[in-house]
Amino acid sequence: MRAITRTIVSAAVVAIIGAAVGPGVAHAQSARPTVNDPIGPPPDPTHIPTVLPKDIKWTGQEGRQQMGLLFGDPNKPGLYGVVYKWYPGNFSQPHFHDQERYAYVISGTWWVSTTNIYDEKTTYPVRAGTVAIDTANTVHWDGARVGEKEPAVIVLVGMGPVKTVQVDENGKPKAPAAPR
Repeated sequence: MRAITRTIVSAAVVAIIGAAVGPGVAHAQSARPTVNDPIGPPPDPTHIPTVLPKDIKWTGQEGRQQMGLLFGDPNKPGLYGVVYKWYPGNFSQPHFHDQERYAYVISGTWWVSTTNIYDEKTTYPVRAGTVAIDTANTVHWDGARVGEKEPAVIVLVGMGPVKTVQVDENGKPKAPAAPR
């Protein structure tokens, strides 16, 4: 009898709590802010550091190829992230990297080839939304073909330091360029 009474009392307590709390939870869910409501405060930079587009440090030449540093440093130990912009009609030469890198095409079409010989007709289109792995020590080259309407924009993430090695038509490393 005592067990039945305890079960009935427990059920009644749960029902009362549910009746009291349930409408508050439903109200909180229906009152969620929309994009039309005022925005909250900026995130605490010690919790979520942010970099605005205007503050990204770009190198290279606009209209050809540019690289923006998002975090880390490809020349130092540790994780790094960069954004590349390949403008139409511009390509790298056949090369490889000594570290694996991971690419995501944000916009445009990134044209890549895995041949040792530079011939733009051998490039393959890698379109926006595609993920690619730049396997360490394997020859490739990349850029954007003439006629593209926008630059190919790619995010690359990897572990530094990373070295880029230019190769000859046999896929063998070229001698480093003499210092200027």
